Amino acid sequence: MFVDTGVAPNPYVFAVGCPRSGTTLLQRMLDNHPALAVANDSHFIPLAVRNVPLDVDPPLTGELVDWVRSYRRFHRLGLADEQVARAARGAGTYAEFVAGLYTAYAAAHGKRLAGEKTPDYVKHLPRLHALFPAARFVHIVRDGRDVALSALEWARDGKGPSKLSLWASEPVAVCALWWRAMVGRGMEDGVDLGTAYRQISYERLVDDPEPVLRGVSRHLGLEYTDAMANFHVGRTRDNPRLSAKSAWLPAVPGLRDWQATMGERDLVLFELLAGDLLAELGYDLADLSVTQEAAGVARRARDWWEARHVEKVLVSA
Repeated sequence: MFVDTGVAPNPYVFAVGCPRSGTTLLQRMLDNHPALAVANDSHFIPLAVRNVPLDVDPPLTGELVDWVRSYRRFHRLGLADEQVARAARGAGTYAEFVAGLYTAYAAAHGKRLAGEKTPDYVKHLPRLHALFPAARFVHIVRDGRDVALSALEWARDGKGPSKLSLWASEPVAVCALWWRAMVGRGMEDGVDLGTAYRQISYERLVDDPEPVLRGVSRHLGLEYTDAMANFHVGRTRDNPRLSAKSAWLPAVPGLRDWQATMGERDLVLFELLAGDLLAELGYDLADLSVTQEAAGVARRARDWWEARHVEKVLVSA
């Protein structure tokens, strides 16, 4: 269990996953723990040092502080200028500065520990682990076909995979390759993190939250509390026009259902491109007949992905 030594080891946890995989649900559950405050989508931590060697924690400079303070999502931490300045004064390196920021974030929420939920951090696990070797990581994984259904509604105007050129003509193919790359990378890098890394299933979390959250709590060295599963109490809004996220609904199974709503061509294409990972994760495959047209699209999409060096696009996004 967490031992209070008087020095808060912040950031204490990173909640990560392919976007549209339930990371916000996980963040709200973790944030409702009485000992833990989890910030939402600040993005800045690895981006500020992306040109620094992976194993280097750079000395803190005024330029680095200014970059962080002016980053377009930094305001989501809700820290006043004096809190940022205080964190900078107490730090000699970038990691120490970030630790000070998240300790201030925790204090502002009346808690000792703080973490961050930024889905795209699933691409940066080695960097984050190098900067914060004591931090824990929770990687939430959702059936990629349901992720695709969600992404097809969400990803537009440069969001997520819609920034990639093939999106305009074959968005499902892009979703499959994107999901496979994001999830696969998190799983692969997670192995190197050892006991700092825990992978959880979105479907199990929404079907029966308590046992999954108990496991996450053990991973974090925290006592489980029912408040985690009851994060929505007093916040739910009764408005059918709102999304589940905006309405602060409790964990709801079946918000997406690829079996009921995904077209046959899309299913075939997705499974041609990412069926191996779906099967590895234990998801049942539709295993439909493959048409010549779908096979050709999948082949061209895979060639495009490799030729574009999309891994570089993912890292720099």
